Amino acid sequence: MAIEVKSEIGPLKKVMLHRPGKELEHLVPGELERLLFDDIPYLRAAQQEHDMFAGVLRGCGAEVVYLEDLMAQTLRADGELKRRFVEEFISEGGALARLFREQLTELFLGIPDERELVLKAMAGVAADEIEGRPPSPLSDLARRKSRFLLDPIPNLYFTRDPFACIGHGVSLNRMYARTRCRETIFGKYILENHPDMRGRVPFYYRREDPFTIEGGDILNLSAQVLAVGVSQRTTPEGVERLAQRLFADPACQVRTILALDIPSIRAYMHLDTVMTQIDYDKFTIHPEILGSLRIYKLTPGGGEPLRAEELASPLPEVLARHLGVDRVTMIRCGGGDRVASEREQWNDGSNTLCVSPGTVVVYDRNYITNAALRENGVTVLEMPSSELSRGRGGPRCMSMPLYRAPV
Repeated sequence: MAIEVKSEIGPLKKVMLHRPGKELEHLVPGELERLLFDDIPYLRAAQQEHDMFAGVLRGCGAEVVYLEDLMAQTLRADGELKRRFVEEFISEGGALARLFREQLTELFLGIPDERELVLKAMAGVAADEIEGRPPSPLSDLARRKSRFLLDPIPNLYFTRDPFACIGHGVSLNRMYARTRCRETIFGKYILENHPDMRGRVPFYYRREDPFTIEGGDILNLSAQVLAVGVSQRTTPEGVERLAQRLFADPACQVRTILALDIPSIRAYMHLDTVMTQIDYDKFTIHPEILGSLRIYKLTPGGGEPLRAEELASPLPEVLARHLGVDRVTMIRCGGGDRVASEREQWNDGSNTLCVSPGTVVVYDRNYITNAALRENGVTVLEMPSSELSRGRGGPRCMSMPLYRAPV
């Protein structure tokens, strides 16, 4: 199969990353909030950290593939497809991009190497890069000539969010923030046209759907059970639509969705920023969410599209019951210290990437949480994180598993 992901803990065999590029150097202080950053990472150090991340994954037996390479391979096979991508990418780039559509199209199609074209699309295009553009006298006086006609896409190294693998299929998502919407174009072209994917991947959600949903909120607990966060970036309507399509596909094994309603704030933007599975019966958890968490269960509804009910049991009991284990251990981010918990959750202490049962990749900066993991028998693989963490995402956020071995 082109894609197979039926758990969060099965041995990781193939994973997609994006190595941070020039798009990070196009972040400026005045645009940070709009582009969903709190600070500007130092690119060279971020790339070094990311390369070490990829090295850890390879050392665990995973094949690492890169978004930019898959996209280049997709475009390389078909000149007409390349033109269609460029036109769609510019059309969704905003009013300025559409105003300079002809010049941007010429710029992109004039790049002979498809990988360089993809990297340029990710990095963005400033006004002073366009030669012979129509005069814009007021704009040139009132705005810097270095302003971007096509914005950079700095969140791309968080490959988890634009689509989510579920079994043999995907949810190609509608993103919450406008600045991230073009990220899903890359996924669309790869999943529909790459030689390894074309015609082999069912879609359970489409980027054209009206309700937002993001991959950081989707956890494959087993082949039959999915956990989905109702969060700042994933709506209950989006979860309902995803559930209906999963249940309607006879080839899909998912028959239960646990919708976890978490506080709708930036610090808890996705479910995987407050909870990740790390073993058959172990999870990381940010304890601050437990008091306010509401849990809903979605199942096929017989004559109705689906059935929904609220569950009164505590989260550990709900997880144990649906995983078929006697009990689950919830390992607290920051240990038992409230200050450490808040600090390390902000730095993605709960956002672990499980590479095999009981073995996780984590940021080295979260030393209190990492010590708690080790005390609970978890093998901890630390990676440096001074720059990558500035984007507010951890190892799980930065990775898109394409194939996990069964557990």
